[in-house]
Amino acid sequence: MKFGKEFEKQKVPECIEAYVDYNGLKHILWKVRRTKQNNQLPSSSRAAKQRLPLQRAISGSNQQCKSKGDIEDQVIAVDNVQQENSVKLYKTKFLLSPEEGGENEFMFFKKLDDELNKVNTFYKDKVEEVTREATSLNKQMDALVAFRIKVTTNPNHDVSSSLRRLSEDISSSSFSRISSSSSPQTTELMAGALISEAQTQQSTDDEINESSFKEVENELEHQPASLEILDRVKIINSLDGPISTVKGVFMDVKEKDLKFNKEELKRIEERLKTVFVEFYQKLRLLKHYSFMNLSAFSKILKKYEKITTRKAARAYMRAVDNSYLGISDEVNSLLNNVEATFIQHFSNSSRKEGMKSLRPKQKKQKHQITFFLGFFSGLSIALLISAVLLIQAKKNYWIQKRETCIWTIFSHFTDIYFWRRYRINYPFIFGFQRETELGYQEVFRLCNGLAMLVLGTFLAHVHIMESKSQDQRTSVEFIPLGLVTVTSIIMCCPFNILYRSSRFFLIKSLLHCICAPFYKVTLPDDFLADQLTSQGQAVRCFEYYICYYALERFSETPKNCHSRHIYTAFYYILAVIPFWIRFLQCLRRLFDEKDSAHAYNALRYLLTTIAIIIRTASQLRKKIIWKVLAFLSTAIATLTNTYWDIVVDWGLLRWKEKNFLLRDKLLVPHKSLYFVAMVLDVILRLTWLQRVLMTSNLYSLRGNTILSIFAFLEILRRGIWSFFRLENEHLNNVGKYRAFKSVPLPFNYTDEARQDKDN
Repeated sequence: MKFGKEFEKQKVPECIEAYVDYNGLKHILWKVRRTKQNNQLPSSSRAAKQRLPLQRAISGSNQQCKSKGDIEDQVIAVDNVQQENSVKLYKTKFLLSPEEGGENEFMFFKKLDDELNKVNTFYKDKVEEVTREATSLNKQMDALVAFRIKVTTNPNHDVSSSLRRLSEDISSSSFSRISSSSSPQTTELMAGALISEAQTQQSTDDEINESSFKEVENELEHQPASLEILDRVKIINSLDGPISTVKGVFMDVKEKDLKFNKEELKRIEERLKTVFVEFYQKLRLLKHYSFMNLSAFSKILKKYEKITTRKAARAYMRAVDNSYLGISDEVNSLLNNVEATFIQHFSNSSRKEGMKSLRPKQKKQKHQITFFLGFFSGLSIALLISAVLLIQAKKNYWIQKRETCIWTIFSHFTDIYFWRRYRINYPFIFGFQRETELGYQEVFRLCNGLAMLVLGTFLAHVHIMESKSQDQRTSVEFIPLGLVTVTSIIMCCPFNILYRSSRFFLIKSLLHCICAPFYKVTLPDDFLADQLTSQGQAVRCFEYYICYYALERFSETPKNCHSRHIYTAFYYILAVIPFWIRFLQCLRRLFDEKDSAHAYNALRYLLTTIAIIIRTASQLRKKIIWKVLAFLSTAIATLTNTYWDIVVDWGLLRWKEKNFLLRDKLLVPHKSLYFVAMVLDVILRLTWLQRVLMTSNLYSLRGNTILSIFAFLEILRRGIWSFFRLENEHLNNVGKYRAFKSVPLPFNYTDEARQDKDN
């Protein structure tokens, strides 16, 4: 694979614009090549003799860099000027005359300077950011070590003499920490730093000096940490759960006192372990950023030499290597120290287990996925054709409702495929584990497997219905119940089969949606609740299942479900539950983030809830006044929802952007698709008009057929919405959930809290 494609593929999605504009530099070099071919420049030997002493400075600097080579072979001179924030600005002189070099070569080195300065500035800012985070982690580890000693040490044991001996040892020794800050040091972190020093002497990152590791562990046993820090520390209440949320709302409990027990210690260790893992991933991304940009500068300069036959790569790469990007070693030092600290404190000094938790795991591709994908696809297509032919032949009047769940999964399969194609980092955005996230092949195989199950059940249903045996025809009513039961068992199966981690992730998100607003809203919960708003018809089908099998089928006095008042009441309630969940989620985010945008979003879902209630009443009561109210309320809800979809969720209809009515950052190369998506969203949103004006009986064959068609169109609209919603989240973090995954720290220092209040 060519470097340009590999460079685009390896870019960290969250900071694409901060990378070297490799394609832009290549575009300038193509102009240089075309100019050279058109002008038929003389040979390099003759051009060297006719060089003029004229020096043209791109940036206006007059200093010249010395070169070890012959002065006649020198093409450029790279200078630097010190900035206020200690970042060097690089400015290049092109030492050839305009007749020899051409304007495009001047433009090339000017853009090269701009890219180098941009990369250096961004990299230094990020290094300073992670250094501050490392300082905060140092304080967290101070508190953790003291907390461990408090919990695990015998309460009657006098640790004062040990602490005095420890302070003397510290004063006569110097250790490095996670960062080079001057804050108080914990002895266990110092020991971890010793491990990192031994580790940096190895040829690879995967090797470590076991003898040094053991020596540090032996020292650590006799070096307890200070317990005085616990007097200034409280536990941060994350308000992530029903009980903690209620206390946080009514009692304003943002922090809680320390409880010195093993259960609390375990919770703190789990939170800090997650913080360290995410911090380590950020450091790896920064290291990868540095490596890829250095490679980009080297490659583009080689291309320049190849096209122009001039020697400039060595002089410019010397400047690149001496820049902050080339000489900075803070990230490597932090990586080594984090590895050592994590191994020492969170993996019982086992490097293998520690690195297994820290290093991202790549998902292994299996050939059996492709095999079963084709196998299930063929069977599901065959069963679908059989079902269609059977329906046309028999004209089964009892086929009234179509399930929408299969079409929903097919819709998400399409979304995942295009997310992967346009390199939208959906595993990171949703917080999936790298080794267990489902790709489009796995989702498509799941679609076909469920389609086989549903279509097979349908054909068995038809076969038994036409049977002459009365017993068989009676038992046919249990087939749909069996299908739902089997699907539910598969969904909740505790064994490690059929994508257990993904199933449990979905169940957890569904539980958070049901319990809104008692759980802190994350993007998966937000996204799932939005998907549920498009599944109103499927949710109502579950109501009919429960009513039929619980009240109608086995009741001593059979009564049609639709004639029961309780069924009608729940018909209202179930329609608005998904929108009510989103309303509560918006209120929770308003409480947590104090952002007025969530208030407007909550109002939007409240208007939609009111519109659905009035629309359902108009369908059940059949009065003109309800029709008028349904029309007005639904029109208002549709306008607000359409505006929010296009402008907020998709980030389109921007008037001052360089892309007309779009946004600056786009992943789909064909801009017309964005306009098509906006038009389709408006049209599919307006399908409510037919539902409001529909005069047929709600429970007739035609009514259910129309509802099934509308359900399919809503799934299509939701699939389009999902793609562009996640694209906008990927590019602009529109939901303000995260650019990097952030995990709340467990400890809060009371002195820092007072300073924040004073400021």
